[in-house]
Amino acid sequence: MKKLEVTTITQKVVIPKASPKQVYEAYVDPKKHGEFTASKATGKPVVGGKFTAWDEYISGKFLELEEGKRVVQEWTSTDFPEGYPPSKLELTFCEVPKGTEITMVHSNVPKEQADETAEGWTEFYWDPLKEYFKKQSKAKN
Repeated sequence: MKKLEVTTITQKVVIPKASPKQVYEAYVDPKKHGEFTASKATGKPVVGGKFTAWDEYISGKFLELEEGKRVVQEWTSTDFPEGYPPSKLELTFCEVPKGTEITMVHSNVPKEQADETAEGWTEFYWDPLKEYFKKQSKAKN
């Protein structure tokens, strides 16, 4: 049997003009998640609760939740090669002077998906999240 080759992706990003609680909620609340990604998200942010994002391209379940601080998920995408177990995603939210720093540790990612997954986080999550909160702060002013 072929050995499953996996890797870990670690990224840090600052989401300006947003508190850790706001960023956490945007990520775990399916309605808000759908707003910033402009695609369908489902699920219930409770430990053991299942979720989908990006019109079911991503699916998994919540393993740990600390409101405004941390999210740990079992996470898989429809692009993962057959036979690979779900990866593990851990997001930590930390207040910084300009907003919220997210530290992402995405482990057990199939090696052949690593580059695509890493780019996907920036393109489909971090950039849209920054845009989402920029619009929200403008709407308040």
